[in-house]
Amino acid sequence: MLGMIKNSLLSTVEAWPYRVLGKGEKEQFSYEERACEGGRFAAVEVAGKPFDEASKEGVLKLLKYVGGTNDKGVGMGMTAPVSITAFPAEDGSLQQKVKVSLRIPSQYQANPPCPSDESIKIEERQGMTIYSTQFGGYAKEVDYVNYAAKLKSALGSDAAYRKDFYFCNGYDPPMKPYGRRNEVWFVKE
Repeated sequence: MLGMIKNSLLSTVEAWPYRVLGKGEKEQFSYEERACEGGRFAAVEVAGKPFDEASKEGVLKLLKYVGGTNDKGVGMGMTAPVSITAFPAEDGSLQQKVKVSLRIPSQYQANPPCPSDESIKIEERQGMTIYSTQFGGYAKEVDYVNYAAKLKSALGSDAAYRKDFYFCNGYDPPMKPYGRRNEVWFVKE
């Protein structure tokens, strides 16, 4: 627990590597197209709970893992964003199922420590191209759903992207009161 607290308060945060391919705007709503690197991720699935509750549970498990609750007992440092895979229902609301993931820090990519919590899996993911929009504040389900709808509207019918899931991303620790960064990502097909 001490490692988790130290990790979130004192560590520098390594960003998920990406490059901007293009920018767009529609009716004063802006978005970017980005190429994100692949790599190894720690991921945990939580089902049967509302989005906000499930997300918090998954994030806490991953913070413990990167904070030292792993087979090497090593605090790895934090990466951003914490990425929550959301699964929209037909009406645009979110299903009671999420996958919370965190990119393993670069120095541990080749050989990540094994999680002590068996619900956490280490996944190898390919790079991807995404459409992204950014907003501030303490993001909740309603905010992600709202910005996903705005991004969908801004992209229109010409853009091809995955409709069965999208990513809800948070970049900041909970103790940062202002200047917060959240994003919604659609994966380009």
